[in-house]
Amino acid sequence: MAVEDRAYELSRDEAADLQDAVGDALTERREFFRTAGVHREDGTYEVVRRGADSSGNSKVFESFAALGRLFDRLPEKFSADDVGRTGITGSRRHMLVRHVAEHPDFDCTITKRNPLTVEKTGESACERSAGSDEGEVVNAD
Repeated sequence: MAVEDRAYELSRDEAADLQDAVGDALTERREFFRTAGVHREDGTYEVVRRGADSSGNSKVFESFAALGRLFDRLPEKFSADDVGRTGITGSRRHMLVRHVAEHPDFDCTITKRNPLTVEKTGESACERSAGSDEGEVVNAD
């Protein structure tokens, strides 16, 4: 392996450890009260329900910025029904409403629990993440 014109030789075990460390550095999981967000190695962003392990409890976006654009398109006060109008179905709608309410990068707060309703309280997600990567929803199911 070469770094800045210097050659380094790694054993198989050292190379495997380095590969694991790089993978860990590129993947970040941030947990909140009921949801978690995962910045994955391939640049996608996955919203998951904490403690759940089925694909019905996750939603993958092309990037974190794509989730920010979805948030910006939603009305000032929105519920799972509004999220459902974007093509996201089932329990993922409620999970996304909770995730944006829990994540500090989205200026909003839960105003009603039944039906679960969030109200925006500040500037848009796109204004805060100007210059972030582009992208749309990877899988709309």
